[in-house]
Amino acid sequence: MFYAHSTDSMNQDDWQLLSDHLNAVGRLTANFAERFAAQDMGLVAGLLHDLGKYTNEFQGRLAGDYGRVDHSTAGAKVAVERFRPHLGRVLAYCIAGHHAGLANGRDPGERSALKERLAASIPNLLPAWREEIELPASLNSPRLKSPRKDRTIFQLAFFTRMLFSCLVDADFLDTEAFYAKVEGWRIDRGGLPTLAELRKPLDAFLSGFKADSDVNRLRAEILSHVCQQAVLPPGLFSLTVPTGGGKTLTSLAFALDHALRHGQERIIYAIPFTSIVEQNAAVFRAALGKFGEQAVLEHHSAFVDEQRQDRDHRRKSWESREKLKLAMENWDAPIIVTTAVQFFESLFADRPARCRKLHHIANSVVILDEAQTLTLKLLRPCVAALDELTLNYRSSVVLCTATQPALQETDSPGKSFTGGLRNVRELAPEPQRLYASLKRFNVRHVGETNDTALADELTANQQILCIVNNRQHARTLFELIHDQPGARHLTTLMCARHRSQILADVRQRLKNGEPCRLIATSLIEAGVDVDFPRVLRAEAGLDSIAQAAGRCNREGHRSPEASEVLIFSAPDWAPPPELAQFAQVSREVLRQHPADPLALEAIDLYFRLLYWQRDGRDSELDKYAVLKRFQDGGIDGLPFESVARDFRMIEGVQQPVIIPFDQEAQDMLDALKYADHIGGIARCLQPYIVQTPRQGFAALYGSGAIQPVAPERFAEQFMILVNPDLYNEYSGLYWDNPAFIKAEHLNW
Repeated sequence: MFYAHSTDSMNQDDWQLLSDHLNAVGRLTANFAERFAAQDMGLVAGLLHDLGKYTNEFQGRLAGDYGRVDHSTAGAKVAVERFRPHLGRVLAYCIAGHHAGLANGRDPGERSALKERLAASIPNLLPAWREEIELPASLNSPRLKSPRKDRTIFQLAFFTRMLFSCLVDADFLDTEAFYAKVEGWRIDRGGLPTLAELRKPLDAFLSGFKADSDVNRLRAEILSHVCQQAVLPPGLFSLTVPTGGGKTLTSLAFALDHALRHGQERIIYAIPFTSIVEQNAAVFRAALGKFGEQAVLEHHSAFVDEQRQDRDHRRKSWESREKLKLAMENWDAPIIVTTAVQFFESLFADRPARCRKLHHIANSVVILDEAQTLTLKLLRPCVAALDELTLNYRSSVVLCTATQPALQETDSPGKSFTGGLRNVRELAPEPQRLYASLKRFNVRHVGETNDTALADELTANQQILCIVNNRQHARTLFELIHDQPGARHLTTLMCARHRSQILADVRQRLKNGEPCRLIATSLIEAGVDVDFPRVLRAEAGLDSIAQAAGRCNREGHRSPEASEVLIFSAPDWAPPPELAQFAQVSREVLRQHPADPLALEAIDLYFRLLYWQRDGRDSELDKYAVLKRFQDGGIDGLPFESVARDFRMIEGVQQPVIIPFDQEAQDMLDALKYADHIGGIARCLQPYIVQTPRQGFAALYGSGAIQPVAPERFAEQFMILVNPDLYNEYSGLYWDNPAFIKAEHLNW
C-alpha cells in the first residue's frame, strides 16, 4: 500500500492512499485547466506531481523513519521523458515546483534550477506506480493565439504559470479535504451566491437612484448605455467617464451582465491603492443586498509573506498539515476586490501562495480601476499580461478611468504605443460630450507657493481641500492650521478604519455647510466621494490633477465659476524623481492647453508625451527587461524565479503594523492567538493595519513599540502596536521618537 498523507494515528486505515490523491488532484487540475483548453495537460500534471512518493524512502518517511525526501523531481523527469519536448518541459516546471515554487530553467537562484533538478540523483521509483496511474499516450499542444512573434516564449511561460496555479490549488484542496474528513474540521468553502443571483439585488439597488439633477440624469444615461454593450464579445474594453460620472457601479453592472451573457465565472476589481479597497468593497456589498457579505472578497495580502512561509514549510515539509494554516486565497468567490499591485505581481509570481489564485482570473471580467496609474517601469509587461488574458484565457478586461492612458497600438505611427493593445472597444457614450457635460470646475496654475501662503489660503476658506505629494508635507500643513474649525488630516499612516471615520465626518460637515479644511495625500484622489468648492493640488501628473479635480463640485450643485482647482508648485518640498517627470510633462501640456488642461485631447497628449519620451528604451517601460528575458531564455531557460524577484511595482519593502484601534480589532487579535485557521481573521484585521517603510518598522521594533502576536505560532507575521502613544487621532502612526510615552501612561 502506498500513501500520500499520514495522520497522527499509526493506524494506516486513516491514511490517504497515494493513488486516490494523485487521481483526485489530476481530475481537479484538469477541471481548472479546462478554462483555457488545457485539461489534458492538467490531468497529467496532477497525476505526476507526487509520483516520487512511490519510493521506499518516502513511505518510510511517513512512518517516521526518514527526514526530508525529494518526491517532486521524479514526476518532472517522467514528464520530460514521456511527452514532446515543449510539453514535457512545461509539465516539469509545474511538477518540480509545486512545493517550493517555479524555478529558473537554467540559472540557479534561491532554488535549484530545473536543469539541475532533472540531472540530480533521486530515490528510485518503485514499479507499482505504473499499475496505479494511467497516463495518456500523448498530449495536445496548447492552442495559443500569438499575434506577435516576439512574445511566443512569454506566452508559453504565462501558460506554464497558469497550469502551475491549477495544480497548486488542486493539491491544496484535496489535501485540505482529506485532513478535514479524518479530523472533523468544517471547511467553509462553497455555498456562495452565483453571479446570476447577484443580478436582481444589483438591479434593485441601481433602480433606487433618482434622476433628480443634471449630474444624476447623466449618470443614469451612462449606466444604461454601458450595460447595453454587455452583449459584445469578450475582449478588451475601455470605460472613459469623467470623475463623478458613476464609473464604479456602472463598471460593476456591465461586468455582471457581460459575465452572465458569456459564461464568465467572476468579476475581479483591481484598484490602485490599498487605502480604498475596503471602501469599494463596502460599496459593492451595499449594492448586492443580502448577498453582499458572501459575494465580495477583499484581498490585498497585507499579512502574507509568501517567501517566509514557503521557507518555514519547506523546513517542516510541505506534506504536513501545517501547509493548511497558510493565509492564502484562491479567489474562489463571485467578486474579488484587490489591488493592482496584488493582481499584477501575482501574474508574474513564482511561489505557490501567490500563484494559487491565477487560474481563477481565466474566464473572468477584470476591471482595472484608474488604469492610468500603472507604473511606468513595468508598463510593457503589464500590458502584455492584460493582452494575454483576453487572447487566450477567455477573460475580458475593462480599462476604467476618467483619464484614459494611450496604451493602444495602431497603424498610425504618430499615435501608437509599440507593443500595446489592439481592438479596444469604448463602452461610454460619446466621451467628449460626457466631459463637456460633467465639467464642473475651472483649473489654473497659480505658480510657486510656500507653506505660509497655503496655510493662509486654507484659513481664508471655510470648505477647502489641499492635496500634496508626501505625508510629511501634509502633516506640516496640518500642524499650521490644526486649531482652525473643521481642520482635518488624512494620511496612509492612519489605518483604514480610522480613515473611514474621518471621511464620514468630512462628508457630514460638507453636507451641513460646516467648516471643513482637509489636508490629504493622493490617497483621496481615487474613488473617494467628497465634494469641495475649492481644491488646491501640488504639481503632479495631469492624471492626478484630474483625479483631484474630481473632488471639486462633484455633485454639480455650484456653478463652474464658483468652483476652482488651483495647481501650485512647492519649492520647499521636492517631489521624488518619477513624480517630478510627471509634473514636467504636465507643465508642457499646460503650455499647449492653457484654457482647459483636462480636456480629452490634453490628456491624450499628456500620456503620449509620457510614454513616447520613453518608447524604444525598454529600461524606461520594462525596467527589468521582463519580456526580453523570457524571449531570450527559450523554453529551457524560463527565468521564473528571477523575474518574480524583480517584478515589484512598489519600490522598497512595506511592513504591516496592526493598530488596536477599537474593540473589534482587539477581539480579533485575541481570537488570533488560538485560531487554527487564520485566513478569515487576517482578512478582518486588514482595515486595522498601517504599512510602514523598513526604517520606520525597525525603529518601532527596536524600541519595543511593536510586538508580535503569538510568535511561537506565527513568528513575526502579525505585529501589533503596543505603545498607544505613538498613534495620534489627528495624524495616525509616527515613529520619530518611538520610545515616547505620555506622562499619564508611565508606571511610577
